[in-house]
Amino acid sequence: MEPAAVAATRGSSRRRERRLQGPAAREAGPENRPERTPKRRRPERRMEEEPEEAVFREVVTFTSDPLPVRYYDKDTTSPISCYLSSLEALLAWMPSMEDGFNVALEPPACRQPPLSSRRPRTLLCHDMMGGYLDDRFIQGSETQNPYTFYHWQYIDIFVYFSHQLVTIPPVGWTNAAHRHGVCVLGTFITEWNEGGKLCEAFLAGDERSYRAVADQLVRIAQFFRFDGWLINIENSLSLAAVRNTPPFLQYLTAELHRAVPGGLVLWYDSVLHSGQLKWQNELNENNRTFFEACDGFFTNYNWREEHLERMLTQVGERRTDVYVGVDVFARGNVVGGRFDTNKSLELIRKHGFSAALFAPGWVYECLEKSSFFQNQDRFWSLLGPYLPTHSICSLPFVTSFCLGLGTRRVCYGQEAALGPWYHPSAQELQPLFGEHQLQGDGGGWVKTHCCLADAWHGGSSLLIRGAIPPEVGHMAVRLFSLQVPAPPKLFLSVVYKLEGTSAVTVALELSTGDAGSCHVGNISVLNDTSLRYSSRPLRVPPTKLARWAGRCGQPLSGGWVQRCYEVNLKGCVLGDLFISFSRPPGSRQEETFICRLGEIQVVDAKSLLSPLPQVRTVTMSLIRWQPATSEPGAHPTPAHLRLSCTLHWACPLPQVRCFRVHCWRGPPAAEKPTFLGLAFTNQYRVVDLEVAAVQPGRDNRVEFLVQPVPREGFLVPQAEWGQATLIYSSPTQDGL
Repeated sequence: MEPAAVAATRGSSRRRERRLQGPAAREAGPENRPERTPKRRRPERRMEEEPEEAVFREVVTFTSDPLPVRYYDKDTTSPISCYLSSLEALLAWMPSMEDGFNVALEPPACRQPPLSSRRPRTLLCHDMMGGYLDDRFIQGSETQNPYTFYHWQYIDIFVYFSHQLVTIPPVGWTNAAHRHGVCVLGTFITEWNEGGKLCEAFLAGDERSYRAVADQLVRIAQFFRFDGWLINIENSLSLAAVRNTPPFLQYLTAELHRAVPGGLVLWYDSVLHSGQLKWQNELNENNRTFFEACDGFFTNYNWREEHLERMLTQVGERRTDVYVGVDVFARGNVVGGRFDTNKSLELIRKHGFSAALFAPGWVYECLEKSSFFQNQDRFWSLLGPYLPTHSICSLPFVTSFCLGLGTRRVCYGQEAALGPWYHPSAQELQPLFGEHQLQGDGGGWVKTHCCLADAWHGGSSLLIRGAIPPEVGHMAVRLFSLQVPAPPKLFLSVVYKLEGTSAVTVALELSTGDAGSCHVGNISVLNDTSLRYSSRPLRVPPTKLARWAGRCGQPLSGGWVQRCYEVNLKGCVLGDLFISFSRPPGSRQEETFICRLGEIQVVDAKSLLSPLPQVRTVTMSLIRWQPATSEPGAHPTPAHLRLSCTLHWACPLPQVRCFRVHCWRGPPAAEKPTFLGLAFTNQYRVVDLEVAAVQPGRDNRVEFLVQPVPREGFLVPQAEWGQATLIYSSPTQDGL
């Protein structure tokens, strides 16, 4: 949605300054905050405090202690996701301020059917070149042509896999998966001789040893807000160790269920109850003791249909808790794989089992990067008939179709930054992709694709191409599956752009359930049999919505158009969400069209009247200065410095989708502040920000602004942003 106009000037405020000098002062964190005075209350917000602003003073010095490479990239000091590589590190782990960067913003979105239902599930095990590649950069990177996954509506469980002892999923994956209602697991793996020694250390003793490991795994999942573990023991175990393995799994599973709602523990098919390392490619009497001790069993990949048939006698009522492994790389004696992976899925579903797709990044690793999106869509379209989808069942439902990457950044139609970027946490809700043909001989069709060439907000949009045959007046394509109890009043918006001279009409359509009691107002019925409705656009929005809908129906920057709708509902459940295309009146020929979707919003109108989230108590720590250089190895540029620091703030995370961080360098001017990046937690690392150097006896300043983005997706006015100012100076001759 096009935001309301935002004033470029700041409200006045009374401020207290905090002087930061010397290394100890530069480490000042949230626990050592400067005193602040709230801004003067304005009449229109009498019941709420105004945002606060703090001023920090810093003397520039180039002597600083290096940041721990476990948490920060050694070249840039940008925060990174990390793993634990030893038993000692696991047992010693305690959450730190740096770990806070890697905490997911929210738990999995509400979905239907729930993961606990008995229908066959689909697990994706992401194993790519050892893991922790460009996705380890928590705040994103400037990577060109990165791997991304966006067919989330097919997936129930996502496992991040590496060969480290404790694989903690990078938070970008957790945020993207949770936004789509997908459960995320880390991996606990031991391998070869070293793995055997490690297992002896915690499994061969008494219960205190394995319970200590389990307790730490539970604490890690709970703290980082992912959903459980794949346990992968790929080494032989002594009799003492294998005897304790089922109790270890039982204890881990019970404690995880207690601490993490919806948590899961899965076991990989490797070790037998005798302790021998011998993959079975099925669940049988040799390994079912491990299955009975946890939530599910992930089979090895070299199975045949007879393995599936034999398993039916082993699983009882837990058939869907068996995840039959499929190696997409087709290594070994496997069924299908690569673009024949659908052959594996056909057999697995025939027998009613869940499926575990291992390394579907094959389409990225082994095929041409320039054709990645085409290959990705082809791969998942072949699997589509065997992959049931799930529905989102909560509001607000907002998406700009951003993939979490792009060749530039766009903010509501305005270019914010040029250059490639990759930030998995920024991926928005993705639709059902595919190609749809009309029945009959008319030749009508619709295709949906990702599009990096243009965007309304983020880095990409949804490209829809199609043709309406002469005998058809209207076509619609299902984008999302919803199952949401409808509020009394619903507000909808779509931002789109038609390419060329096409005169087709674009509209949103909703289907509703419970037709016997459902009453829908402000709509026209398009099809009595499908219970699908098209709302009339709002020409004059209600007064209380005018702030958000002030540009509905008007042309926006970049050729985009916004349509807004208000629907009154009673006793309804929202169903599928469609985008429809209608031929112009009087047309009797085939109508082709190319449409880009930039944003869809479906929100409870009542939620738009709630107070906006406010950012408060912005502080900074871990300040680092470096002389600016034009390129590696060049002489320092005396006119500029590079500033790195960590910003912290207070804001209720359940109210926000993310934060946009900006800055002004020097005195605030009339122009907009510079966009720095996105944060998905209450802290952000500013990295190598180029600022003006200071002359002796003079001060310079840089002001940071933290903009909350509400879950409804609207832009918060600048007067409500959090602010902190850093005034910096050069050291005096006597060092005081």
